[in-house]
Amino acid sequence: MYAQMVKSTGEGVRSLDEMDPQERAFQERIDANGKIEPKDWMPDGYRKTLIRQIGQHAHSEIVGQLPEGNWITRAPTLERKAILLAKVQDEAGHGLYLYCAAETLGVTRDQMTRDLLSGKMKYSSIFNYPTITWADMGAVGWLVDGAAIMNQVPLQRTSYGPYARAMVRICKEESFHQRQGFDIMMKMAKGTPEQKRMAQDALNRFWYPSLMMFGPSDAESVHSAQSMAWKIKMNSNDELRQKFVDLTAPQADYLGLTIPDENLKWNEEKGGYDFSEPDWDEFFDVLKGNGPCSVERLEDRNRAWDEGRWVREAMLAHADKKRAAKLAAE
Repeated sequence: MYAQMVKSTGEGVRSLDEMDPQERAFQERIDANGKIEPKDWMPDGYRKTLIRQIGQHAHSEIVGQLPEGNWITRAPTLERKAILLAKVQDEAGHGLYLYCAAETLGVTRDQMTRDLLSGKMKYSSIFNYPTITWADMGAVGWLVDGAAIMNQVPLQRTSYGPYARAMVRICKEESFHQRQGFDIMMKMAKGTPEQKRMAQDALNRFWYPSLMMFGPSDAESVHSAQSMAWKIKMNSNDELRQKFVDLTAPQADYLGLTIPDENLKWNEEKGGYDFSEPDWDEFFDVLKGNGPCSVERLEDRNRAWDEGRWVREAMLAHADKKRAAKLAAE
């Protein structure tokens, strides 16, 4: 759902001439649009960057269920309840696909979860904002899932095979989530004056956090060049943010809603919209755990981890029992 682009780790990009033969063969394979598979040799930096990005992506899918789950019991109709339930279920599945992809890199799901619960690993900053009204379910689908799709569609071509393949199904399902959100916003924008005010309020609150989902500006993301050279990232943060604004601004006009940016205007010369930058101080503060719902989100995940311990232990015991029975039969 949400592969937020943050600063990568690693050294600066080196030319092929500066690489040893093994590294050169690896880079040439990527340059030729080949896929790297789990048993292939890869640089430590490549592996670590993938674990960080895929792990963060998986955590975002799981934590992303929380603000939406908040509205399952309060959905306005039975149909909306069923749709939201299906969407939350999809997000859980996306997290599982991604955890599986990360495990092929040699890290366990338990370790990634412990790193999340301790604050060592992050999830998308967008989920540290509250969902106050039903219109927020529309804004999450339209804006948040829309930004996620903008990030994720290029990842179907990422260089690591298991990640690229997982993204194919995820992107198909996310496209439905975005349409579901837009439908909610359209119904509310065309509804009563109070419903339209709720839709506008949701847009006002989620607009800039959605722009933050693409990560810091390229000038601040000093190591993105290496991730792009490895084709872990396919586009720069600013490039994707611009595409998102160019796509979303006409949709807001269609809905009769106003994007909360007095500087938003079409620039004929560049063929895109000019727009205001988000508050990057807020972005980094939220990433540090100071968002409106940061404490609540981690408390919920820690509680789920603790209360689910007996289920994990029972499943492991059952697997051990089956394994022992199989060995005894051989």
